[in-house]
Amino acid sequence: MKLPNPLLALAALALAASLGGCATSAIAPRNAHIKVDWSDPVNFTDTRSNLCRNRAKPEEWLSQLARYVENRADRVVAGGKTLKVTITDIQRAGQCEPWRGPNLDDTRIIKDIYPPSISLHFQLTDASGNVVDEGDRTLRDSAFMHRGTMLNQDDPLRFEKRLLDDWLRKEFANVR
Repeated sequence: MKLPNPLLALAALALAASLGGCATSAIAPRNAHIKVDWSDPVNFTDTRSNLCRNRAKPEEWLSQLARYVENRADRVVAGGKTLKVTITDIQRAGQCEPWRGPNLDDTRIIKDIYPPSISLHFQLTDASGNVVDEGDRTLRDSAFMHRGTMLNQDDPLRFEKRLLDDWLRKEFANVR
């Protein structure tokens, strides 16, 4: 399978975001029955409250989270069903603290007072297209710093991915 030009894909995401529309992940999902997109990332809490001097564009980490949900949801949602997830807001774990000085003004400081939070809407349909389950969820983990070590300590999205894993496991425990 030939992947799309990454610059064109990012340009399409930026255009969709600037128009206030709904952007989808740049690369077609591997699992056609799992679809992840997001609403306007310019209005996400993380985008509005980010104190980092050189902010990462939301589309950069949103596409990573979308791909992650597509892959993980494939394990809990049976092939005959379709899951559509729309991420409506994110506050990533940590925050830049510019008062720490110019050497750290682009470093996200991870503390208990900066927990991750993800708001999303989902819809699960059966093979006939009938809605089996649907809802809005706000995922938050105030104890994210005290839940033990994680496998990939170098992943900047590790806390958000754990939130999504917890949600998938709980929400779709009886779907198969």
